[in-house]
Amino acid sequence: MTIDVRPASVFEDVRTMVGPRNPVSTVCWCLSHRVPSRQSSALRGAERGDFVRGLLAAPTAPGVLAYDGNEVVGWAAIAPRSATNFARSGKIPHVDALDVWSLWCIRTRPGHRGQGITHALIQGAVEFARAKGAPAVEGYPVDNGDAKVDQTMAYVGTRSMFEKAGFVKVADTTSVSGGFPRVIVRLALG
Repeated sequence: MTIDVRPASVFEDVRTMVGPRNPVSTVCWCLSHRVPSRQSSALRGAERGDFVRGLLAAPTAPGVLAYDGNEVVGWAAIAPRSATNFARSGKIPHVDALDVWSLWCIRTRPGHRGQGITHALIQGAVEFARAKGAPAVEGYPVDNGDAKVDQTMAYVGTRSMFEKAGFVKVADTTSVSGGFPRVIVRLALG
């Protein structure tokens, strides 16, 4: 299998990866860390998808998609930290003043897990950020050791997953996901 990762530009493919099954549902679309919570709560049902459609029209894509041939099989959200809720997070601190990019959501489509798609998504997101001039990319995965992470909360990634991609732990956080502490990992691009 050859996985091709490219900037997200096709709305239906983004919908497949992060849109809710029920189109009037007010969940996901990978907006909870992208926009302030008040704005996220105000976006109801189809408005959420419309907002994402607008993000896809912006000069910088809101993330990357992985494809196996013509089939979308993965998603990774990445953006400058300054453009996300992580810019104001009290639980995930700033390590320094470097204008890093944040990689906070990695999803592999059910039926395609265990095939290296997550690794390809991380590499593709890093290359996307590098092409946009990012000096470094940060992730905020769980530090779960060898314990199994519930699939519902696995979207943040695991420390070992990021370390396999060359990231190093740079700080602890007070954030917890799925019962596991989250850490800050970073990959310098300069």
